[in-house]
Amino acid sequence: MLEAKLLTNPLELQQHELTDWGKVAAPIGDPVSHESGVLLFRREDKSSEMGMWQCTPGVWRCDVVKDEFCYFLSGKAIYRPDAGAEFTVTTGVAAAFPAGWSGTCEVLETVRKVYMVR
Repeated sequence: MLEAKLLTNPLELQQHELTDWGKVAAPIGDPVSHESGVLLFRREDKSSEMGMWQCTPGVWRCDVVKDEFCYFLSGKAIYRPDAGAEFTVTTGVAAAFPAGWSGTCEVLETVRKVYMVR
């Protein structure tokens, strides 16, 4: 039986309460962004997952392979798509990244978001 999982006050979580997910996969220059977070749920076949993600400042290549919906809790980042206009995300912004979206992400202030990927 699947159970609901709660993440109470995600902005109040301290770094030692997050799982270290390592450096971003495709960094561009220095500093290199570092990822951490809390995985709330992942299907056994990895077809979907939900959680909270944090990323430190830096620039990296972003190639979305699964649809993602996210809500930014804190921080600031600029997304520069390969096609189309760049956009900035900050606290309170919700975003949908469809599978196939590609570009770069520049995290200016450590970003924290809740997300669902499927």
